[in-house]
Amino acid sequence: MNKISAVIIAKNEEERIADCLDSVSFCDEAVVVDNASEDKTSQIAERMGAKVVRTDSSDFSELRSLGLKKASGDLVLYVDADERVSTALRDSIKYEVSSMKGRLSAYKIVRKNFYLGNNEWPRTEKMERLFQTDKLKGWKGKLHESPKVLGEVGELNGFLLHYTHRNLTEMLKKTIEWSKVEAELRYNSGHPKMSWWRFPRVMVSTFLDYYIIQGGYKVGTVGLIESVYQSFSIFVTYARLWELQNSGPKGHQPLAEKSKNETSF
Repeated sequence: MNKISAVIIAKNEEERIADCLDSVSFCDEAVVVDNASEDKTSQIAERMGAKVVRTDSSDFSELRSLGLKKASGDLVLYVDADERVSTALRDSIKYEVSSMKGRLSAYKIVRKNFYLGNNEWPRTEKMERLFQTDKLKGWKGKLHESPKVLGEVGELNGFLLHYTHRNLTEMLKKTIEWSKVEAELRYNSGHPKMSWWRFPRVMVSTFLDYYIIQGGYKVGTVGLIESVYQSFSIFVTYARLWELQNSGPKGHQPLAEKSKNETSF
């Protein structure tokens, strides 16, 4: 039987890490990558038998790669601290893993998002989260990271349950923290100079994506709040980008600006 290692990235998750670890208790080991927590996340994880590694990196590819390095299983399952493995997904993983070795390199998992409590978002998403360890060659991308896999990718049954944006305070704190990273990534890639019209463009398109295309209107008040919040969040990111571009004496960019004919937000 193949051995499974669960890798969990966590930061200040003392309220949720125990439930997350419980949901992956079917795995042979759990590795918690503690990203500079200032609470009892590490102590709780260690008390529950998890292997804990501490770091202060803001690069999610580095965090996931560190977990991979510390995992000893034939397969590695990535679960974030605010996610839970459903019963159906657990059964699907156990069934597939029994015959997975030497066949498929990785599996996609369907994730359901829940905002502001147990309000299920209409749209789901698929992401690669279960891998044969020797087929996963690393991760790329500082914030929106993606795996580098050799071989065929399949799909599991069941859902990964994502309980995010629990309250407005948490949402705003997340925006303040990660908008800085997002803005720096855009700045370092030579994003075109921010003009006034770019702000309403990205804000309106983001709101329409969440509220109309993704079906946020179906969730009532929560759908409206989440859609407006996403619009606000992208505004903060681009306002930070504007600030970076105008912080120097000439507001220069580190890389050459893109062609004026190139479409970009």
